[in-house]
Amino acid sequence: MATVQMKVRAEDLSHVPQGSERIPEPGIMVIFGASGDLTKRKLLPALFHLKQSGLLPDKFSIVGVARRPLGDEFAADMRAGIVEYGGVEADDPKIDEFARHISYYALSFDDAAGYAGLKAELDRIDAEKSIGGDRLFYLATAPEYFAPIVENLGAQGMAQPERGRVGVVIEKPFGHDLDSARELNHQVNAVFHENQVFRIDHYLGKETVQNILVFRFANGIFEPIWNRNYIDHVQITAAETLGVEGRGPFYEKAGALRDVVQNHMMELLSFVAMEPPSSFESESVRREKVKVWRAIPPVPVNDAVRGQYGPGVVDGQKVIGYRDEERVNPESGTETFAAVRLGIENWRWAGVPFYLRAGKRLKKRATEISIQFKQPPLLIFNRMSMGGPCQEIQPNLLTIRIQPDEGIALRFGAKVPTTPNMSVCPVNMDFDYAAAFGKSSANGYERLLLDAMLGDQTLFAHRDGVETTWALYTPILEAWAAKNPEVFPNYFAGTWGPDCADRLLERGGHVWRNNLGR
Repeated sequence: MATVQMKVRAEDLSHVPQGSERIPEPGIMVIFGASGDLTKRKLLPALFHLKQSGLLPDKFSIVGVARRPLGDEFAADMRAGIVEYGGVEADDPKIDEFARHISYYALSFDDAAGYAGLKAELDRIDAEKSIGGDRLFYLATAPEYFAPIVENLGAQGMAQPERGRVGVVIEKPFGHDLDSARELNHQVNAVFHENQVFRIDHYLGKETVQNILVFRFANGIFEPIWNRNYIDHVQITAAETLGVEGRGPFYEKAGALRDVVQNHMMELLSFVAMEPPSSFESESVRREKVKVWRAIPPVPVNDAVRGQYGPGVVDGQKVIGYRDEERVNPESGTETFAAVRLGIENWRWAGVPFYLRAGKRLKKRATEISIQFKQPPLLIFNRMSMGGPCQEIQPNLLTIRIQPDEGIALRFGAKVPTTPNMSVCPVNMDFDYAAAFGKSSANGYERLLLDAMLGDQTLFAHRDGVETTWALYTPILEAWAAKNPEVFPNYFAGTWGPDCADRLLERGGHVWRNNLGR
């Protein structure tokens, strides 16, 4: 098949403002679980990028909280993380200045008495640096500590501000099924009002995810055909080449459906399928997302399939199977691959299948959304193309690449030059973020952290949405738990997953798009 790449460059960007007036008020960010990888690899580099861009106030402090007594070692370790993971030169003088905003406080998360000391420490920093009343508590801990931390913050009066704004950021997972999600929401909302709660999904910090809304609602040529009359089906794929990377105990409790499909992939689906919001304020956007999820009928168990990887070859290297991974049950029934077929019963999408799949140890790392349009009613050029370089005209395909090569591609048919007949081949019109705007060292947390400090909840999960998506997937998880898989492992590492995933699409006359990425 001949394919021509047509590069689309951005217009002159000289008129685009490089700064921003969205600067938070002075405040303190408290990171619970600060000795973990998330803080070192993502949070501190993101905060440093914000500081570099002039998007943090001059009076701003970061207090890391964890159980180990680290003291001054913490700031040095975070400095090393900014250099290693933030794309920053080690001799950049701005790092030393930024490190002066970082301190550490040792605390066992379930030690109620210790929170009085934390409150006193925050008050001391506030008075010493005249920072102000804003506080943002980030829970980068294991899920079992979410409720104790929230409860103790409330008991010490740190949840409801005397002045300024107070918020709490909660990393996923937001529960492991519907009942646990409801319980966690109840525990959190007993202390913090819902408008203070920021349930973070790092996928929503990615530029291409946010650009889905711009692509749809800022361009008049797409929205009129964004419906069941023109779209045949939608595929959303989140493929990883990595295995569990030493996180066996966590993954044994999670699995692909809980870890990726119920949260990340449902967020992507909602951005593709939602109706135009009345505004881009947080409440309007989130209301439309929840409407989409509530329009999805219960998923039949046979419309959800699972898989587990065995040994294989990934990127030219032999790798072991999931059951041979460190601290994994050698007879584990945990899925490392999950795929579902969903429908959305509303006026826009009735009859259009949405296929979601996520898996580890697949052939290629890629997260993308593929929107396939219906064929013209009469394929008159197919007869003319037979015997030429292209054997069959392919349907139009819009592909939104989330990672690693962020961009958008549109496939359409074009006449092959110099051929005597009307031979048609597919060509791609390809927009690439890096080519248009330059590469960025940002990791996606910059936007989310800034929004949380500003109190903007647009890109965060609301309790109604969390509970609605769990209501869809809990019956599947219960059915899977009640019956062990007949054959696990059922796909080789380095392939595109189990055969049952292919059969899921074949029932609807479709096939997975496996030519992912650029």
